[in-house]
Amino acid sequence: MEETMSFSAVDMEEESGAAAAAAAEEIRRLPAEVNWEMLDKSRFFVLGAALFSGVSAALYPAVVVKTHLQVAPPPAAATATAAAILRRDGPRGFYRGFGASLAGTVPARALYMAALEATKSSVGSAAVRLGVSEPAASAAASAAAGVSAAVAAQVVWTPVDVISQRLMVQTSATCRYRGGADAFRKILVADGVRGLYRGFGLSILTYAPSNTVWWSSYAMAQRLLWRVVGAERSESYPSLMAVQGASAALAGGASALVTMPLDTVKTRLQVMEA
Repeated sequence: MEETMSFSAVDMEEESGAAAAAAAEEIRRLPAEVNWEMLDKSRFFVLGAALFSGVSAALYPAVVVKTHLQVAPPPAAATATAAAILRRDGPRGFYRGFGASLAGTVPARALYMAALEATKSSVGSAAVRLGVSEPAASAAASAAAGVSAAVAAQVVWTPVDVISQRLMVQTSATCRYRGGADAFRKILVADGVRGLYRGFGLSILTYAPSNTVWWSSYAMAQRLLWRVVGAERSESYPSLMAVQGASAALAGGASALVTMPLDTVKTRLQVMEA
């Protein structure tokens, strides 16, 4: 009886060791994460700003439509709102406030990425040193980095949001602001600095959980998808892009589901006149 139990214990230990070895091998075969210390900072910020500007230009019409949907009193379909903007203001209506948004979000994005990468690197390393498993450490580091990045970026992003969203929702018939600089001056004269930071607290409450959910979901989704696709295909550029794109889409859906109600309240507060 005792001999049978000892053999069972040995078998369990061997199975546990084999599972741990398999998990370690799977992690080793996944694409390595780039640490903050490994980055060429000058290239990172210059190229990052250029890429982010391009992505912002491509997605800005969707942001304009979303903002109109969030502040319009009667609910309307996205297609109907987009058609109304096009009919009323033409294609330029989809890029109202883009200059102000781009001018502000480039430095905000630099702050965001610096805080994100620095926090992720330090928290991930500390968690591993404390004996936390690599997947759990990665998820925890991503979540902490998301919070840190959101708080840092909102110092710049909130005034940009206030200005760009007011420009977005004005029409040719109700044009109060002639541009970003004019909006900045008028808001500052009417409401002071507090006017530029209208909704700052709600922005933190919105984007800190959003970033936490996004980055932790992204890290977990990548690991899950590589198990499905096969870690041996991680050297393939198309497979890498497909997995990262799908992971980002899943993370975006999860974060939007969590934070959209607060984002709607924040947007309505920021476009209100004093």
